Amino acid sequence: QGPQKRSNSTPETPRPKRAPSSRSPYGIFSPGSFSPSVTPSQKYSSRGGRGEVVASFGSVQGPAWSGRGGAAIVRLFGRPEGNLTKPYKFMFQKALDVREALAGRVEELGEVLQRHHGLEGFASAALPAQEPVTVLGQIGCDGNGKLNAKSVLLVGDREHSGGAQVPLDLSELPEYSLFPGQVVALEGTNSTGRRMVVSKLYEVTP
Repeated sequence: QGPQKRSNSTPETPRPKRAPSSRSPYGIFSPGSFSPSVTPSQKYSSRGGRGEVVASFGSVQGPAWSGRGGAAIVRLFGRPEGNLTKPYKFMFQKALDVREALAGRVEELGEVLQRHHGLEGFASAALPAQEPVTVLGQIGCDGNGKLNAKSVLLVGDREHSGGAQVPLDLSELPEYSLFPGQVVALEGTNSTGRRMVVSKLYEVTP
């Protein structure tokens, strides 16, 4: 006998669909299991102080301190130009303003590195150097993954290197600990202008 052909006609009494069992994930995560109760609780409806402002930005929280001068006085910490005087939207800064702030921070930390370690000056990270030179910049990552010894590069400072990026060879360093964005001064050779072999690492100390 040959194989029997499957009937294409619709049966008169179709089998009912299986309801999801309690062990099935479709039954556990059904819309009915997430629907909240439409009747609010009595505790919520009888709450007091609706719409009342209980705290505001800039207000002094906690008990007032009383000393020889009386109550505590709130003063701005730092330079006046470094404090916010009006509301700003987070992550809505202009790209040029962010770049200027980062470049200024690199120059400021570069002066700290130069004074602390007694460095004479910084050279360009983009120019070939047969003799050891000292360069300033930020640590970057040449890849989409985590920072590793093969993907470390230096983004040179704006004053000396013009923001040029140079891959780093850290094989001669006995130990190091780096992270993307870290401002460092490096001493090494860059014979071809395409890769810098680092011999010394100067970090910013607290």
